[in-house]
Amino acid sequence: MKRHKPHVRSKTGDHILILGAWIVLCELVGVIGSMLTIPQISTWYPTLVKPFFSPPNWVFGPVWTLLYACMGFAAYRIWLQGMKKREHRIAMGIFLVQLGVNFLWSFIFFDRHNIPGGFIDIAVMWLLILYLVVKLEHIDRLASYAMIPYLLWVSFAMVLNYYLWLLNV
Repeated sequence: MKRHKPHVRSKTGDHILILGAWIVLCELVGVIGSMLTIPQISTWYPTLVKPFFSPPNWVFGPVWTLLYACMGFAAYRIWLQGMKKREHRIAMGIFLVQLGVNFLWSFIFFDRHNIPGGFIDIAVMWLLILYLVVKLEHIDRLASYAMIPYLLWVSFAMVLNYYLWLLNV
């Protein structure tokens, strides 16, 4: 009688699932934030005076979807390094904090209509992302590179938030 080996998921399969889990977690933060944002896009947000460089509303969804996927990839790359080293645990902790700060921006800016508070939040977010880009360069370059588009977009969003503050408060 031939014995069948139990099916064991390959390491590659595990890694694909873990990568997917990180991306889903990051996208979920975006989805929850968008639940606060979307109702305001047709009510409160149109009442604001916007600077000339404000992109059309339809741009934000696709850009953020891509950026959350990049964040999930970066988190996966940090996770791949393991959590035994202190600097890896700190990087993962900072990553999770910035993800929370990212969510808070939607709450502060859109749900509470607090433009100055949104600016403070996004400035903190920007500092956390910059820290990650610099620190991840020494831990995992791909993770660092995956965070650069996010840093660039948040830089733009921070300038936009600042001008919304100047023009509306």
